[in-house]
Amino acid sequence: MKQEMANEIVFFDLETNVPRKAGQKFWVLEFGAMVVCPRKLVELESYCTLIRPGDLTAVGVKSGRVHGITRGAVLEAPSFEEVADKIFGILNGRIWAGHNIRRFDCVRIREAFKEIDRPAPEPVGLIDSLGVLTEKFGRRAGNMKMASLATYFGLGEQKHRSLDDVRMNLEVLKHCATVLFLESSLPNVLEDQWQHDLSPSITTRSKSNMSESSSMNRQWHQKATPMMTTRSKSKPYGEEISRKSPSSVLTHHRVVPYPTGSLRQMTEKVKIMLRNARNTPLNNLIKHSHTLLR
Repeated sequence: MKQEMANEIVFFDLETNVPRKAGQKFWVLEFGAMVVCPRKLVELESYCTLIRPGDLTAVGVKSGRVHGITRGAVLEAPSFEEVADKIFGILNGRIWAGHNIRRFDCVRIREAFKEIDRPAPEPVGLIDSLGVLTEKFGRRAGNMKMASLATYFGLGEQKHRSLDDVRMNLEVLKHCATVLFLESSLPNVLEDQWQHDLSPSITTRSKSNMSESSSMNRQWHQKATPMMTTRSKSKPYGEEISRKSPSSVLTHHRVVPYPTGSLRQMTEKVKIMLRNARNTPLNNLIKHSHTLLR
């Protein structure tokens, strides 16, 4: 039985309050999980429950989200201690999966069990779809939020309810895996096709424009050096409670129109220009500075 459980994947998701003042803690307000067979991707069992927090004032009377959880919704719900056995049983000894669970859901689960002085469940493996999709699928949907990925594939609106989000997570993974499988089958045809849908900050050119732009490129390269640089821009996690938000790296290349000389030569030229510029009219100074970039 234990070996069979170790081969099963449990997708799970937590809904919590959003701490808005110093000293306020996270409270688990809803737990949802779905056990899946990894070979057939069929749902074997599921469990979902609202949870009454120890501090009801941590939950708003009204929710900021359409499908959010209110104080009234959890008022009569069981406490975490009352549902801890069920949560432990569905999580312990299985492969855990979810979106950004490594940084958020896993941490909250361990905190909740520690709060009631009980050992936390342990996984035999961990699949964080945020990390996997960031590496393999990229920013095709604009960002790596579950809502953006679901919209990209036309899967509907994210409801921000645990079991609904868990099922959406699995559907998003299925769609991403299908796209990646098709691209690997015809890499020369499909691999880079998604780049045409990226933001305008990344420039792509169609084959029909190649001949027209090639002459412009030759003129540009006569003035610029052939040296290429690569820059990486990273954005930190940061949605509300640093939850379900992507960490992304976007890399691109551009020609740098700087002089071919060394940085030291450039620096010496600037120093000399500034020393000689004390009694030089501004117009002459600007005109002279242009020669440094030729």
